[in-house]
Amino acid sequence: MNTHAPEQEQRPPQAAEEERQAPQQAGAPGKGTANKEAAPSQATKLVRLAEESYRLVQGSDGKAYAVDRGGPEIALPLRGRDGLRQRLARTFYAHTGTAPGGSALTDAMGVLEGMAAGRPAVEVALRVASYAPRPDTGSMSGQPGSAGVVLDLGDPTGRVVVIGPGWWGIEDTSPVLFRRTALTSALPVPAMGHRPRGVAALAGFRGLLNVDDAGFSLVVGWLLAALVPDIPHPILALLGEQGTAKSTAAKFCVRILDPSPAPLRSAPKDVKSWAVTAAASWTVALDNVSTIPAWFSDTLCKAVTGDGIVDRSLFTDDDVTVLSFRRVIALTSIDAGALAGDLAERMIPVELERIPPQRRRPDADVETDYRATAPLTLAGLLDLLAEVLAALPDVHLPQLPRMADFARLLAALDAVTGWTTLAAYLARAEEANRAVMEADPLATAVRDLLDRQAVGWSGTSTELLATLNDHAPDPRPRNWPKNASVLGGSLRRLAPALRASGIEVTEQRTGAGRFLNLRRTPPTDDVNRRGEEAQTPTFPIRPESAVIAVTADTRRPDLHKHPRDG
Repeated sequence: MNTHAPEQEQRPPQAAEEERQAPQQAGAPGKGTANKEAAPSQATKLVRLAEESYRLVQGSDGKAYAVDRGGPEIALPLRGRDGLRQRLARTFYAHTGTAPGGSALTDAMGVLEGMAAGRPAVEVALRVASYAPRPDTGSMSGQPGSAGVVLDLGDPTGRVVVIGPGWWGIEDTSPVLFRRTALTSALPVPAMGHRPRGVAALAGFRGLLNVDDAGFSLVVGWLLAALVPDIPHPILALLGEQGTAKSTAAKFCVRILDPSPAPLRSAPKDVKSWAVTAAASWTVALDNVSTIPAWFSDTLCKAVTGDGIVDRSLFTDDDVTVLSFRRVIALTSIDAGALAGDLAERMIPVELERIPPQRRRPDADVETDYRATAPLTLAGLLDLLAEVLAALPDVHLPQLPRMADFARLLAALDAVTGWTTLAAYLARAEEANRAVMEADPLATAVRDLLDRQAVGWSGTSTELLATLNDHAPDPRPRNWPKNASVLGGSLRRLAPALRASGIEVTEQRTGAGRFLNLRRTPPTDDVNRRGEEAQTPTFPIRPESAVIAVTADTRRPDLHKHPRDG
């Protein structure tokens, strides 16, 4: 960075400091000298230095960022670790031999934030971004204007992978802005050249996950969806007893998408700690989750869909902050039934098998295998994603489940591979709903009530709670509703699981008040099964019998070959 400092900055530190502290009123006469213009303050010099070396942008999140004019398309925060403040302080000292004052840095950051705030907002992505080249600049797409995805490899050079319908390639310069955090690590460079493709490239990764073939296909579907930023992503729930390598599987799934120094996290204690955790990574894996309280269940649902969380701004009483971000989430747990009921329709439960003693391996050996297979695994996922993006426009489902975009992606994956992943997903959703019904004492009590009153039940929330209390277990469970208001919230959270089991709870407002109606209906599980296979599907994913995904364009069979290369 060739930045020429003013002549004053080349003076010895002591002289520079004396000049800074001297009276600097413009137009004030000096002793025996002509009027001289006041020297710029340290804060002004810092602002000028920033303008010379960085371009300022306002992110769509409302925050100010700086982008090195001579570096990669990486948006630096103005404050924080390795942010613009630190870099300016370092550069200022290198040029002047003087450390900038803390107040000067603070003043400069305030000016730069104000400058950025006056500029049009731009999207600043984390790890993945959507990308649709303009028709007049379609150099990164075989079909100008076609939608694609950009994946930040996380290396110092700023390289990215651009994936479009039927192709993908590595680019030295990103077409979109990315931000990085302390939890952003580099991805392996995907394998290129002569290699197995598509599903065949996933054989090594398949051997590292202790799941059956149906479970592996769901993991692949979840991984592909995680690379598509603008859709809701169901939560991958890796379930199993101790000794099933749940944590290892979760760690590998995260590292192949969004590697981090801390790939596994503990469940947060409140909304703000969750916001800190989720804001720093595209993918969040929660390890050893035993229960999910109501507030966290609501927060996870919003992270799946991208809905906002409103909270008061720090140190203020009047301003509020809207935390709005969509994240890719995985968790490990022993029992799916211990998880909150309203998450069942937003979850992919995958059971892990216990590892026999004769098959156990040292962690170091498993880690070595992962590192060896990671470049080929990522390339195989990119192959499949390119084919899925090409197939998606032709996917039409007669009936869409709750996670409709994810279901369409699975249908496209099935069209590419010959799998039946969508059927497996719907079957697992049914199992999750049943597990919630069996594990939740309130859901069980509602079911038992309708078993006793087949014609249904109607009354107020207070009357319903009294009726349920008459048949509640003794002692009552800790999460049993204490009053009618809590009962209403609990029923709303359990509504998906109840509906899937053939129980509908509706509210009716009349002149006499608000009433609840409970009645039996055809289970939505039966609706989901229509047109799908009832049996558990199996998938030939062995190398010798793998279904290899290839591009539909037979003139360009190498998926990783860039369209502009011919």
